[in-house]
Amino acid sequence: MTTTMRAMFRDAYCPPDRLELRDVGRPVAGPGDVLVRVRAAGVDQGTWQLVTGLPYLIRLAGFGLLRPKVPVPGLDVAGTVEAVGERVTRFRPGDEVFGTCDGALAEYACAPQARLAPKPANLTFEQAAAVPTSAFAALQGLRDAGGIRAGQRVLVIGAGGGVGTFAVQLARAFGAHVTGVCSTAKTGLVRSIGADEVVDHTREDVADGSRRYDLVLDTGGHRSLSRLRRLLTPRGTLVIVGSGGSGRGGGRWTQGAGRQLRAVMLSPFVGQHLRGLMSTGREEDLRLLGELLESGKITPVVDRTYPLGELPEALLHLRSGRAAGKVVVTV
Repeated sequence: MTTTMRAMFRDAYCPPDRLELRDVGRPVAGPGDVLVRVRAAGVDQGTWQLVTGLPYLIRLAGFGLLRPKVPVPGLDVAGTVEAVGERVTRFRPGDEVFGTCDGALAEYACAPQARLAPKPANLTFEQAAAVPTSAFAALQGLRDAGGIRAGQRVLVIGAGGGVGTFAVQLARAFGAHVTGVCSTAKTGLVRSIGADEVVDHTREDVADGSRRYDLVLDTGGHRSLSRLRRLLTPRGTLVIVGSGGSGRGGGRWTQGAGRQLRAVMLSPFVGQHLRGLMSTGREEDLRLLGELLESGKITPVVDRTYPLGELPEALLHLRSGRAAGKVVVTV
């Protein structure tokens, strides 16, 4: 049995164009692990952050202060089970799975069984790899931080992006009236996935004070807190997801995450609820998403795919802001 594999590799934080496709040691499943033959891996803003080490806050979060702890990047994965550890009870070789792992941008990757779920039969591997991190953020932002309820008016800023396309669909599934904010090129997509109303931010200022929402989910904007508060009802809720799109503003330490920190500090002093969200992978949420995907209530939107060796190009396309939905790497 071969002991090496092809993987995207960096031994230090670096710009995407310094990533290398090279032969590295193939991982071995521990007692509670599943070894996955990777078929596709999702790419999101977190991938860029873990490649570059920016903002510096992510290094302090445990991913490696001076150099990355895991030299192969990538988190979201879809593929086929190659082998399982002796304590694994939920999977066996040949099963098709999706979920999260360390080092997904390679031919093989290992994950604890709790981080994987059966791949919905109605999805391709590319679609399944587009789901976990972005859908976790959308689900936890709406349900946990946002407390979404049926009949509410919900605004999704960045509705045509990776998190936003899931948020629009999930908000509809929760019974909300959904307005999506996006660029001109993405308005048709946002309507097609279920938005009741669409605002083209290049032609209209959604924060002009004429409309109010019970819940605003900002998945990639850079509007100030004062402007975002103008979108809320007097007791409305704002949830800022991630660090805000391409990470402009805030410097190398916090970038867009600074808005989250300011929102949390301001919230106790105003009638509105201002919250930040850094989503986490949860076994129960992955199972719920699998059920929603199988039922057709949500469908991944894949903008385009790239082969493994073109990960730098995939990251540059993602950072351009032009991607409608998710960017995926095939292996």
